[in-house]
Amino acid sequence: MNEMRKSFGQLVLAGLLSGAVASVVVGVGFTAYVTRVEEEIRSQRQWKEESVAELLGPINIQFDRTKRAFERWESKNLYLELKIIKIGNETIRDLLLTKGHLIPPELLDDAGKLIEHYDVWLEIFEKQRGGNEPDLEAPFTFAGPAGYPFPRGSERNFKEKYGLYWNQLYAVAEYQGE
Repeated sequence: MNEMRKSFGQLVLAGLLSGAVASVVVGVGFTAYVTRVEEEIRSQRQWKEESVAELLGPINIQFDRTKRAFERWESKNLYLELKIIKIGNETIRDLLLTKGHLIPPELLDDAGKLIEHYDVWLEIFEKQRGGNEPDLEAPFTFAGPAGYPFPRGSERNFKEKYGLYWNQLYAVAEYQGE
């Protein structure tokens, strides 16, 4: 009987020890998994924050600024064209070129369309207004007649992505945009 109790005690002790070891292994593995998931979430959040702060937000403001300038334009206005439209177009193009790592992958085609439009617009602007003898009588600079109309769908997609990311990151009340 003593022998049986001793055997039973050893079995219970072995079971407890193996259960404890298994619990520790599972706990360490689960903790490592949860830590990786948390780091991934933090990394995605950080990328979205950078995308909003360094690319999507500034582009959104420039879209709005240049749109308002076009709405104010009634006749030739070199100040609007040179100081607002040209600088806004260059700013958006340069942000897309220098902050490409912050462009959401689903917007890469839209970014290409915007860059192409702005490149053509700036080329036409330079031919009309640049150089030693700018043509001050030339009409307002448009890239559309050259076959490169402003890609409104791309603008809309960038604005929507800005609103989506902003809401995911900061919203207490949902951002509505336009």
